[in-house]
Amino acid sequence: MLSSSSSSSTTEQVSLSGINTVTSDVLQSQIFTRLDGVSLAALSCTCSDLHSCCSEESLWKEKCSATWPSTSDTRVQSIISTFPAGHRSFFSDSSPFLSHVGEIDLSPSVDTTELISAVDIRYKDEVVFSRVQVTETISGWFLCSPFRFDLIEPKELISTGVSLTNQWEHDMWRNDLEENLSLSWIVIDPTRKRAADVSTGKPVSVHRHWLTGEVHLKFSTIVVVGDKKRSEEVEFTVTVVLAAFSRSEEETAAMQIREVSLVAEDMEGINLGGKGSLVILTAAMGEKRRRRAGREEEGEEKYREFMDKKTAKEEMKLRRKKETVMETAACFVAVVLLGFLLCVYLLIHKNMVAIMKKLTK
Repeated sequence: MLSSSSSSSTTEQVSLSGINTVTSDVLQSQIFTRLDGVSLAALSCTCSDLHSCCSEESLWKEKCSATWPSTSDTRVQSIISTFPAGHRSFFSDSSPFLSHVGEIDLSPSVDTTELISAVDIRYKDEVVFSRVQVTETISGWFLCSPFRFDLIEPKELISTGVSLTNQWEHDMWRNDLEENLSLSWIVIDPTRKRAADVSTGKPVSVHRHWLTGEVHLKFSTIVVVGDKKRSEEVEFTVTVVLAAFSRSEEETAAMQIREVSLVAEDMEGINLGGKGSLVILTAAMGEKRRRRAGREEEGEEKYREFMDKKTAKEEMKLRRKKETVMETAACFVAVVLLGFLLCVYLLIHKNMVAIMKKLTK
């Protein structure tokens, strides 16, 4: 027992001494640069020395730019620099997708004056779309209108340089997009110095419009708000619409982006207003989040559960509507029948009175 403990202690000392023999310059230039942000964050939790080496701002700035190219924007860089730990804080906020176990308590109002969206779309790890948009959140127009962010103008069409296999009947295009296309939508709150990714990474739904032929991809994040007595699920949905054009003799279709939008809906599919959505979003961004393995699978599973609940609620609503219609129809029939019987009674009563008068004469 003593020899085992001594052996373990010796191994630990050798391991630590091995790490200490490597200079910080070598670690940062030869090792840390080869790791992605998540691996680097995990490594920084192993010991205090590595945590100190992994906290370099330039290192995390490079990881953020590599993970989300849109964050290289000058305005975004300026805001990230105000975060408590700079790019490391930003990566910690944005790396886990917006998910929280349990209900989120809402404040009656928020002091956020604007939200910044940093959006990147990748196809086979190549960036095909990258854009930053600033949205003010204090005007009456935003607070009273439905919550919606549009990154592309109605008549704008973004070329991606990507060709899809034009095999609509075999669904090869669907499998291709589900496996190879990914999206990140980082929402940044400059006032509270918080950020969150409202996307699920991979699409939870891919379908082709029967009339226009456009491909609609859906990325969905479900947030539970309220308390244990009364809670409600809210869906933040990112929609990407792709227009695929091809010549009849070609087997591939050029992919162009027609729409990239973000909306918020409740369980009944009703668009939430800007004020309510802002309160929910900022509250969710303030919650603690932890990155877990299987991010895309978990997001898709939550979306399926949400859709099942939504379908069940719609069916119950339709059932109640049918019951109401049946009850109304039954009441109408009853009223008509009673009216008819009343008319018959009055007619008989009138005839009986006439007969009695004749008999008395």
